[in-house]
Amino acid sequence: MTGQLYVVAVPIGNPADITLRALETIAQVDVVAAEDTRHFATLARANGLRVRAISLHEHNESARTPELLARLQAGANVALVSDAGVPLISDPGYRLVSAAVAAGVHVTAVPGASAVTTALAAAGLPPVPFHFCGFPPRAAGPRRAFFESLARESATLVIFEAPHRLLASLRDAQAVLGERSACLARNLTKPHELYQRGGLSELVAALEEERVVRGECTLVIAGAQESESDTGDETAQRAANLLLRAGAPPRAIVAMLTSVLGLPRRRAYDIAHRARGEE
Repeated sequence: MTGQLYVVAVPIGNPADITLRALETIAQVDVVAAEDTRHFATLARANGLRVRAISLHEHNESARTPELLARLQAGANVALVSDAGVPLISDPGYRLVSAAVAAGVHVTAVPGASAVTTALAAAGLPPVPFHFCGFPPRAAGPRRAFFESLARESATLVIFEAPHRLLASLRDAQAVLGERSACLARNLTKPHELYQRGGLSELVAALEEERVVRGECTLVIAGAQESESDTGDETAQRAANLLLRAGAPPRAIVAMLTSVLGLPRRRAYDIAHRARGEE
């Protein structure tokens, strides 16, 4: 019989948010696949856990997956953890989970803290539907195209951003989306937790005064008004054109259209290559 793969959520800040089930699961597995073994060692020591951990991060996931899959197929139980929150949500782990499912290995999730739902719950914006968008691109051109692709999305937007890029992202969001209500959630569940609510321009002004931005950041932005909402081919084609002009290859454009706009892959492929032909 094969082993089981447990996708285990860990705290996003406050260590008391670890669940009893997470502790029980980690204690009984044969090995933990951790985004950062040093970070996991701190969590393990704090909770009296003694279990072997090996690294599984964005740079070695492709190479590590066959090794872990072989362990699972040989009967070992494996826990997958990220540095904070739920694995796979803008964190490594998808390749391993996908490979395990394809190989017939039993995969189960152990729920817990998530910055996405924590920020959304306290933002004061409509919680349903919401669209989790992950991290915007780092470069200015693709980042503007990213927000352009979301401009007519009526669902509430939830975005992660690094503190050193936060102000630039907020400026781009305001320029592309216009003045919308938003909530910036920082250092969630930690002693210096902070919710900043207001229009996008107010958040920009507050960060400009702050100068040095610190803390993990989750940004919640109101969706487009009904009159602005348009998720048809016109929006997708405009986003594809912008991405192409920003230097994105067709493969990356297809990935953006499917993940952000939710288009079927075949339709996204046609739009991306139509944009390339027009150029």
